[in-house]
Amino acid sequence: MPSTVILEKKQAQVAALAERIKGSIAGVVVDYKGINVEDDTKLRKELREAGVEYTVVKNTILKRAAEAAELEGLDPILEGTTAIATSADDYVASARILQKYADGHDNFSLKSGYLDGEVIDLAKLQALAKLPSREVLLATVCSVFNAPIAAFARGVQAIVDKGGVEACEKAEAPAEEAAAETAEAPAEEAAAE
Repeated sequence: MPSTVILEKKQAQVAALAERIKGSIAGVVVDYKGINVEDDTKLRKELREAGVEYTVVKNTILKRAAEAAELEGLDPILEGTTAIATSADDYVASARILQKYADGHDNFSLKSGYLDGEVIDLAKLQALAKLPSREVLLATVCSVFNAPIAAFARGVQAIVDKGGVEACEKAEAPAEEAAAETAEAPAEEAAAE
């Protein structure tokens, strides 16, 4: 039977992890076996820079924390070595970074994950990992919004380059007269016959 001190320490770990899960919008559970210290340090640095909290955790503690956070469906994957990465403000950062790392290391693999309190399967997690970063998505949206404005500005600049509105009107007048004469010529020929 564990001592009271150890039991209290484990209960505090479960409570802290449960709060972390509740406070995050996305999380990824991985099997980290076969990772060396140097690679682990690089991985943790990249996750930290992206605002992702990464922790190696015992399966029983993660199971109890998931139950306390009302996150159902993690039980089947809680075997072997386990670590959890959580993000409070980015849906794809943890999945993207960990999937990239798993692609380069045979023993490191993603187990499962969750989004907004719902457990997702490995296929959805891998699809999520393929999404571009938030910054890239925002840049894409901005360029889409900017395109009509840029086209209008190019059109206005073309008018200015031709000498202004008056020059454009003068250039259109002979073209309109030529078009009118061309349309009248076949009508006159048909009337003459």
